[in-house]
Amino acid sequence: MKKHEILSAQSRTALFNPPTDPATIIKYYSLSEDNMALIRKRRRPENRLGFAVHMAYMRYPGRVLGQDETPPEELLGFIAEQLAIAPKVFQRYAQRDETRREHSSELLSYLGMRSFQASDLRALSKAAVTEANGTEKGEAIVAAMLTWLQQKRILLPATAMIERIALAARATARQQAYKSLTAGLDAACKIALEALLIVKEEEKTSPFAWLRQWQEMPKLKNLTGILERLNTVRRLAVAPDREQRIHRARYMAIVREVAIMDAQHLSRQDEARRIASLIVFARETETLLIDAALAMAGKMIGTVFRSAEKSHKEHLSERAKVLKKTSKTLLKLAKSVLAAHDTGGDTDSAIEKDIGWDRLAEVVKAAEAAIQATRDDSLEDVLERHATIRRLAPLLLEHFTFCAATPGDPLLAALEMLRGMYATHRRVAKENLPVAFLQPKWKKLMWAAEVKKKRQVWEVAVMVELRDRLAGSIWVEGSRAFRPFDEYLLPKTVYIEKKEKGDLNLGIPTRFEDWRDQRMEALETRMKTVADLAESGQLPDAVLNEEGLSISPIKRSTPPEAEELSYRLYRMLPRVRITDLLMEVNHWTGFADCFGHLRNGEPPSDMLALMSVLLADATNLGLSRMARSSGELTHAKLVWIAEWYVRDETYKPATALLVDALHAEPLAAFWGSGQISSSDGQFFLSGGRGKDRAGHNAKHGIDPGLLLYGHQSDMFGGFGLQPIAPSIGEAPYVLDAIMHHETTLKIIEHFTDTAGAVDHIFALFHLLGIRFSPRIRDLAERKLYRMPESTHYEVFSPLMGGTVDLRHIEATWEETLHFAASIKAGSCAPSVLLRKLRAYPRQHSLAKAQKEIGKIERSCFTLDWISDPELRKRSHGTLNKGESRHSLARSVFFHRHGEFHDRTLENQRYRASGLNLVVSAIILWNAVYLNRAITELRNSGVIIPDELLPHTSPLGWEHISLNGDYIWPKEPLQAPFRPLRNPNAEWFKRE
Repeated sequence: MKKHEILSAQSRTALFNPPTDPATIIKYYSLSEDNMALIRKRRRPENRLGFAVHMAYMRYPGRVLGQDETPPEELLGFIAEQLAIAPKVFQRYAQRDETRREHSSELLSYLGMRSFQASDLRALSKAAVTEANGTEKGEAIVAAMLTWLQQKRILLPATAMIERIALAARATARQQAYKSLTAGLDAACKIALEALLIVKEEEKTSPFAWLRQWQEMPKLKNLTGILERLNTVRRLAVAPDREQRIHRARYMAIVREVAIMDAQHLSRQDEARRIASLIVFARETETLLIDAALAMAGKMIGTVFRSAEKSHKEHLSERAKVLKKTSKTLLKLAKSVLAAHDTGGDTDSAIEKDIGWDRLAEVVKAAEAAIQATRDDSLEDVLERHATIRRLAPLLLEHFTFCAATPGDPLLAALEMLRGMYATHRRVAKENLPVAFLQPKWKKLMWAAEVKKKRQVWEVAVMVELRDRLAGSIWVEGSRAFRPFDEYLLPKTVYIEKKEKGDLNLGIPTRFEDWRDQRMEALETRMKTVADLAESGQLPDAVLNEEGLSISPIKRSTPPEAEELSYRLYRMLPRVRITDLLMEVNHWTGFADCFGHLRNGEPPSDMLALMSVLLADATNLGLSRMARSSGELTHAKLVWIAEWYVRDETYKPATALLVDALHAEPLAAFWGSGQISSSDGQFFLSGGRGKDRAGHNAKHGIDPGLLLYGHQSDMFGGFGLQPIAPSIGEAPYVLDAIMHHETTLKIIEHFTDTAGAVDHIFALFHLLGIRFSPRIRDLAERKLYRMPESTHYEVFSPLMGGTVDLRHIEATWEETLHFAASIKAGSCAPSVLLRKLRAYPRQHSLAKAQKEIGKIERSCFTLDWISDPELRKRSHGTLNKGESRHSLARSVFFHRHGEFHDRTLENQRYRASGLNLVVSAIILWNAVYLNRAITELRNSGVIIPDELLPHTSPLGWEHISLNGDYIWPKEPLQAPFRPLRNPNAEWFKRE
C-alpha cells in the first residue's frame, strides 16, 4: 500500500465498482417505468444502453462512468435484458466525449444529484472522523464516507481524494482520542506514568516490563507478586472513568497496540500518544492483575481441595488395608474358637495357642482405630491445610472490595467480620459466627468441631463460599471477569427498544401466553403420538412399556463399496508438503489477506513469514523452532509478524473464508446440508510452563491438560475451536461458537454428546430458535415432564418425572427474553452468562425459569428420539464426523509431543486458532482434489454411484507431509491444479 492510500486493491474494487452478485444487482439496477421512458428518448440502441449504464453507476456506487470503462458483464447483461438490447452494442457507446458529458449532465438533474464541491469537504471529513473514532479499518471509514455522499446525493469525488480525506480523518480520530484520554491529567500522575519506561541503574528491566511479567503457578509467592504489581499500578492513580472518554473500539485499538509494544517503542512516540498509551496500559493492567489474582486464589483453594481429596483417598486405602489384615486375623481366630467349641475343647487355650491374648488386644485396638478414623468426605483433610487458607484470606480481603447482587448479603458481613479479626489478630471470635449462608456439610462440620477449631472451620468455609460465588452473585470492583450479572446483558433501554421494534430475533413468540400455548400443544402432540406407537408396539427399533425404555443400538451403515471407493480416491491424491498445501489453498481463497496490520488493516507483504507463523501455531512448533526449521526467516521477523498481524480477530475471518469455500465445493453437498453442526471436546496434555494454567479432570487421567472444544458443520467445516479448562465442563460452551462465528452458516440443528445435555442448554437453544439434539447415553434414566392439566399416559409412567412449573417461567418472562436477546446480539458469550448463573448460592430465578423451559424441550426431544430412528442415525453420523476430525487435529499438532507449553490463555487461543485454520485448509484441499479424482474416474468410465459419496471424508492425511523442514515454494504452481496420481499406485500401505 502506498503512502497516501488507505485501501487495498480488493477494498477499492469492492467500494467503488458496481456489485456483481445477482441480489444486489436486482436491488440497485432494476429500471422503473419512469427510467425506461427517459432512456427511450435516445435514438440509437448503444446510446440507450450506455445512458442506462451511466444512470446505474450514478445511482450506485454514486459516480460517473469512467472514460473507456467497461461495466461488469453481470451488470451490463441485466440492464441490456431489461432494454431488450444486445450487450455487445455497448462497445459503440460514447465514441464522442461530448455525448458522455451530455448524458452525465442530464442524469445529474434527473437524479437530483450534484458534483462534489470544496464546501462539502468539512462535512465529509466530519463523517469520516466519526466513523474513525470506532475503527482503524480504512475500508470501514471510506464506506461511511460513501454512505454520507450517497445520502446527500453528491457524486463521488476522485478515489485518491477520498482516501486522503480518510487518512486524515483516521489521524484526527487518533489525536482526538489521545487528547481526551490525557485531558486534565495532573503533573504528578504524568511523571509517574513516564517513569514506567525508565530502567533504573539497580534494575534489569523497566517497571513497564516488570508489571507485565508474573508467574501463573498458583502459589502464595506468585499471588503476592501479582498483588505487589497491583499496588504499584493503583499508586499511579489513573481514574477508571478515563476509558469511558473515548469510543470503546478506539480504546481497544490502543489496548492491542500497547500489548505488543515494549518500553523502547513507547518512549519513541510523541508525548500525547505516549501518555495516552500509558494511561490505557495502567487501566488494562490493573484489570488484568485483579482478574489474575482472583483466578489464582481460586486455583489455590482448588489445589487445597485436590490435595485433601488425594490425602482422603490415601487414608481410605490405608484404613482398608488395616481392616483387611485385622479381619483375616480375627477370622482365623474365630474359626479356631468355633472348632474348639465344636470338639469340646478349651476356647481360652485355642486363643492362646492361635494368636495369644496380647496379639489379640493389638488387633482389636488396630481395628477399632481404623473404624473410628472413618471420614465421610475430605473436609477434615481440607481443615488440616487451614494454614494455606489462613495466609491467603487476609491478602484477598486487604486488596479487594467485594460486592453482592443482593443488599445485606450475609457473606459480605462474614467477610467484614473476618477482615476485622485479621486486623486485630484475633484467633477466636468474640461474636457468634454467622453460618446461615454456609452449605449444610460445613455447618455439620462446624457443630461437631471443638470450640477452638470452630474458627478454623468457619474461616475455611467462608473462603470456599466466596470462591464458589465469585463468578455469580459476588463481584469485585475493577474486575472484568467478576462483574455484576446485569453488566453482561444488553442495556435495558436497548433491549426495550429492540423489543418494541420486533427486532429481538429470537426463535419464540415474545408474549408468554403465545409461547405457553405453543409449547403445550407441541408437547401434548408428541406425547400422544409416541404413546399410541408404544401401546401398539410400533415404535421403530425401540420398546417402551411398564418395564421402561429400550432402544436398539445403531447398526454400522457404511457399505464396503464406499470404503473401497475412499481408499481408491485417496490413492489418486497428489503427495504434498503442508507448506505447499497452505500456499495453494491461499491461492484459491486469499485467506492470508484477512491477517491485517493492527493499525491499518493491510495484510503483510512477506506472505511466507505470515504462513510460517500460522504453521508454527498449528503444529505447536513455536516461532523459535520454526525460524530454525525454515532456514530463511529470522525469529525477530516471525515475532514481528505474529504481534502485528496474528490475533483472534484475524484468525476468525480467515478460518471462516476456508469454511465457506469448503461448503461451496460440489462434493460437500453429499456430506451434509451445512445447516447442521456438532461440538465435542478434545483433551491435550500440558507440559513445561503450560502446567501452570493446566486443569485436572479424572475423566482424562491424573495429568494436567487442556480441552479444545470444537464446533463443526456436517460438511466438515470447523467454525470454532477454543481452549477451556477440563475441570469446568463442556456444557456452558456449546453455544459459544454457534453465536460468534463469521461464516455464512445458518445452523438450525446442533448435536453434542452427553456432556452438553443439560436443561439450561436445551432452554437456550429453544429460545434462540435452534434445535438441540444431544446423544444421551443414559436416556432411559432421564425423566419426562408434562404440562399442568395435560393428559396422563400410563405408558410413560416409568419415565415420568413430574409437571413443569409454568409459574417460574411466567414470573421471569421479561428477564428470560432479555437474557436470550443479549446472547443473540452478542453482548456476551453464552458460556460466561451460564457460569455466572450457576455460581449463585441459591438457584437464580432466571436459572429456575431456564430449567423449567429446559424440561419441556428435553421432554420433546426425548419423545422425538424414541420415535425417530432417522434422528438417532443423523446424530450418530454427525458426531462421528467431529470425533474423526480429532485424529487429524492431533496429527497436525504433534510437536512437543502434542502438549501445550503455553502459560497464557492468549497464546493457547492462538495455538487453537492456528490448528483450526490449518486443519480447515487440509480439509478444503482434500475436498477439491477428491472431487477432481471422482470426476477423472467417471470420465474414464468408472461408475461411481452418488449413494457412495456421503460415506467419503476429507479427513485423510497420509498423503500430506506434516513434519520435517518447512520449505516454502518460491514460485506458484504453473498449472491450476496438481496432477492426480495413478489410482493403481500403491504408495502407502492400507491399514
